[in-house]
Amino acid sequence: MKRLATAAVLLPLVILFILKASAFQFSLLVFLLALLGLDEFYRMALPARRGEGRAAAAAGALSLFTIFAGNPVLPLMALTLLVLAFCLVSLFRLKEIRQAAPDAALLLMGFLYVPLLLAHLVLIRMLPHGISWLFLIMVIVMAGDSAAYYVGSTFGKNRLYPAVSPKKSIEGSLGGLAGSLIGAVIARYTFFPELAISDCIATALLLGVLGQLGDLFESLIKRSCGVKDSGTIVPGHGGILDRLDSILFAAPAAYYYAYFLLR
Repeated sequence: MKRLATAAVLLPLVILFILKASAFQFSLLVFLLALLGLDEFYRMALPARRGEGRAAAAAGALSLFTIFAGNPVLPLMALTLLVLAFCLVSLFRLKEIRQAAPDAALLLMGFLYVPLLLAHLVLIRMLPHGISWLFLIMVIVMAGDSAAYYVGSTFGKNRLYPAVSPKKSIEGSLGGLAGSLIGAVIARYTFFPELAISDCIATALLLGVLGQLGDLFESLIKRSCGVKDSGTIVPGHGGILDRLDSILFAAPAAYYYAYFLLR
């Protein structure tokens, strides 16, 4: 009930914000999500290095705003500076020599996993029909997630990847893809008529598969770090990363599909 109540409150607010906010205002939301998501990642992966984790979370999230500079070199420069800066942090704030390489790798991985992938939401918002693309991602991911849960709960017998996520089943995964496809078709006939049926099929399968893989990857991180949820900020749902895991993998695919195939 807590999970449903949270969704009933937050989902309409998110929809309203996407509809009304400017591209820059939307980027502020993505900045906040990146900040909270990165902080959760470093809490899980580097609990003994909270100072560096907080600094890295703030720096990584701030790098999102280079997208608005109008120069495609600046986001690459920002990522390069982040990598160099936190390589030097690892070098000069040495604690345990045997742990230095894993700690440095996790610091740098956070930049690639959260702000780099989330930045594609900002890029999508700036595209023609950007708002429709954002809603399409939400529909495909959410419809797939819901269908996977109910199909898996009812018919699931064959485990999909028990070492990473013991409860997920092959039947649930296939049901999730069917749900994503149905969601994409509904989107085409409600708010995104510019999509052809072939685009519905392609985006549903592409984003549906990547969304499920994103969910599995975040489960892998949590299991590796020995935690159940990435955080507790969303009542009944866990942390920000628990809600964004599928979108992190789906958003880049949606952007490049829209940019290269539907311009």
